[in-house]
Amino acid sequence: MNKVITRFAPSPTGYLHIGNARTALVCWLYAKKHGGEFILRIDDTDVGRSKQEYTDAIKEDLTWLGLKWDSTFSQSERLARYDEIKQKLLEAKRLYPCYETAAELETKRKMQMKLGKPPIYDRAALSLTAEKKSEYEKQGRKPHYRFLMQDGKIEWDDLVRGKVSFEAKNLGDPILIREDGSPTYLLPSAVDDADYGITHIVRGEDHVTNTAVQVQIFAALGAAVPQFAHLALLKSKDNKISKREGGFEIKALRESGIEAMAISSFLARMGTSEVVEPRTNLEQVIAGFDITKFGRAPTTYDEAELERINVKVIQKLQYSEIKERFLEVDENFWASVQPNLKTLAEIKDWWKICNEKLTPVIDEPEFTREAGNFLPEGKWDETTWNQWMDKVKNTTQRQGKALFMPIRKALTGMEHGPELKNLLPLIGREKALARLNGEAA
Repeated sequence: MNKVITRFAPSPTGYLHIGNARTALVCWLYAKKHGGEFILRIDDTDVGRSKQEYTDAIKEDLTWLGLKWDSTFSQSERLARYDEIKQKLLEAKRLYPCYETAAELETKRKMQMKLGKPPIYDRAALSLTAEKKSEYEKQGRKPHYRFLMQDGKIEWDDLVRGKVSFEAKNLGDPILIREDGSPTYLLPSAVDDADYGITHIVRGEDHVTNTAVQVQIFAALGAAVPQFAHLALLKSKDNKISKREGGFEIKALRESGIEAMAISSFLARMGTSEVVEPRTNLEQVIAGFDITKFGRAPTTYDEAELERINVKVIQKLQYSEIKERFLEVDENFWASVQPNLKTLAEIKDWWKICNEKLTPVIDEPEFTREAGNFLPEGKWDETTWNQWMDKVKNTTQRQGKALFMPIRKALTGMEHGPELKNLLPLIGREKALARLNGEAA
C-alpha cells in the first residue's frame, strides 16, 4: 500500500469554524493513524474574498489544536500550472469555450425546469462555428470554459457512504475556467491532488457531486483516483454551521476557555455511535480513531455538550500537563482547585483570591467576626476547615447554608468555587482573619 497522504484545503475567506475544523481533524487523524502525511493547502484562488489575515488565523487555530502539517502551499502560487493543464485539456477536447451570458444561462435553466428537464447545460457551444465565436468576441464577450463529461457510470467506494454511483449524463458539463480566466474550485483542486499524490480525500458530503466530476478530471489528467470519505455535515440546533453564519469559530471557542483537547475529543467521535471520551493528548485520540465509524446521518453540534467535555478533560489533566501554562501555580494549589474548574483560565482567578488583596463580601459582620475568633492556631491542612466549623456551629447553632455562605463570601468574595477545606490552607490564617473582620487582605 502506498503511503497515505491527506490534505486539508480551507479557503481563507473567514475564520476556521467547528465544521471545517472537524474535517481538518479527521484528515489529520487518518494520516497519522496510518503513518502518513498531512498537507495544508490554502485554496486562495478567489482573489476578491481571500485575505492573508484569514490564512494566518487558520494556521494559528490548527497549530493550537495540535494539527501540525507536514507541508503547506497556496493555490495562488500555482496559477501557471493550472493554465498549463487548461491548455492540455483544450488540446484533448475535454475543455471547450462557451459564450453565454449569465442571463442567457438563467433563461435556459428556467425553460428546462418548466419542461421538466434537468437544469444542466445543453452543450450548445459545441456547435458554434469559428465565425460565430469571432462574432461574440468582437461583441466583447469573453468565453468561460466547460469540462466535457463522458457518458457512463461514475462509481467509487466511499469510506463513509459506501458505494456511490452517478450517471455522468445527469451531471452536466461544469465550468472550470471563468470569463476572467480564473479557475473554479474543481480544476485546481484536482490538479493539486494529482500533483501532490493525495491518496485519501476527506471532506463534507456537500462535495459528493464535485467528486463525481473530479473522478473524470483525474482520468483526463492521467492521474490515479484517490479514495474518498464524505462526512455528514454538522448542524447546530438553530442554524447551519458556516463561515457566513458565524458564531462557531475555533478562535471564539479558544477565547471562551474551551481546551483544544476538548474540541479534538468531541469532534473525533461526533457523527459516530461511539461515546465521546475526554482525552488529554492527541496520541490517545489517534489510538481510538476509526473513520469507518462515521455514519451518514446529519449530526447536531451542541456547544453545551462541548462545554461538558471540556470540564471532563480538565478533570483528567495532570499537574505536569498544565504547569508550563501557569508557572506561579504549584501542585498543591492545582490539586485544590482542579475539581471545581470549568475552564483552566479560572486558575488565575483562584490564585488571585488566595494570594492577592481582596475586598471581602460581608453580609453578616457580627457573625463573620465571631467566626474569626475560632480560627485554629498552628499549621493548617485539609482537616482545619472541619475543626473550625465544628467550633463555630456549636457556638452559633448555625448549620448548612446559613453557616457556610457568609464565611465563603467573606473569604473569597464569591458564592461558589473550590471546597473551602482545600482553599483555606492556601489563603492562610492572617488573610482569613482580616477578611472575616471585613478588611481588604
